[in-house]
Amino acid sequence: MTTHTVCIHDHQSGRTVRLQIASDQYVLMAAEAQAVTLPYSCRNGACTACAVRILEGDVHQPEAMGLSPELKAQGYALLCVSYPASDLVVETQNEDEVYELQFGRYFGQGKVQAGLPLEGD
Repeated sequence: MTTHTVCIHDHQSGRTVRLQIASDQYVLMAAEAQAVTLPYSCRNGACTACAVRILEGDVHQPEAMGLSPELKAQGYALLCVSYPASDLVVETQNEDEVYELQFGRYFGQGKVQAGLPLEGD
């Protein structure tokens, strides 16, 4: 099995860690096994809590449902479902910013309008 050096700049904690991670391990799970705590939420590739921006290298993330093909092409990845495909340098992102990039076009249509009252209200 191939092992890669993964350097993670964690903006939330202000620290940088370097880990050795096998190409068949998810980055988040491998980091946790090495006593490194990183941001996450769902662990299923469906949210943006563990989003990073890839500065160098490549990942394989076929299960990253929480990122559009456009965001993946811009260098975003979800550590909970990312396998290192090379040595990596990544930086954690602000979850709200990535969420807005991913889903904002759906919610940016203006204020939600109140509907008709339900029967009995």
